[in-house]
Amino acid sequence: MAKILITDDDANISDMISEALMNEGHTVIKAYSGTEALMVLSHSKPDLVLLDLMLPGLTGEEILPKIKDIPVIIVSAKADISDKVGLLMGGAADYVTKPFNISELLARVAVQLRQKDRSTSDYITCGELSLFCDRLSVTVDDTEIQLTRTECAILKLLMQNPDMPVGKTTILDKISYDTPDCTERSLKQHISNIRHKLSAVNGRDHIEAVYGIGFRFKS
Repeated sequence: MAKILITDDDANISDMISEALMNEGHTVIKAYSGTEALMVLSHSKPDLVLLDLMLPGLTGEEILPKIKDIPVIIVSAKADISDKVGLLMGGAADYVTKPFNISELLARVAVQLRQKDRSTSDYITCGELSLFCDRLSVTVDDTEIQLTRTECAILKLLMQNPDMPVGKTTILDKISYDTPDCTERSLKQHISNIRHKLSAVNGRDHIEAVYGIGFRFKS
């Protein structure tokens, strides 16, 4: 469950990729020009960017250096080896040549998301919160708060999906490896404990209940 930005001026290709990604459970943002992509990135941080090169306005080559700390998969009709090598050396995480097989693209997306999850598994930051999973603590406005293992696992999942409702069953399933003792009944208490610890620092409620679904971290 990731937020993915598709930047492609071909609406048919954009729609095809978007449908496939949403079928996998991902959230999709679309941009049809380089300028629009930068505007989206100025107020939102997706988990992955799919970037065409031949765009109106700013080209993909011009946009790539401006994308920081987000994996980028180039999806382009340019098939020259020098283009691929140059962009991979310039910061792209992967390169897919058009026309492509949608199953292969989805597999490459999954690989990049797994790598991103591993690289951020011990440290996550969102808004004024920084979560340190290795020492079971979170900082709020530079104040460090200790968490239980279950609280840390829950907060980690919610912070990885900011502003997106995460279902109760999804939370229980995702954290079951780290905290197999957590149940639907105890989940509410763990959430309450987290909210109390965080709000005690700055008075802000960082987690809200979403009726009939689960919970959402407010970034």
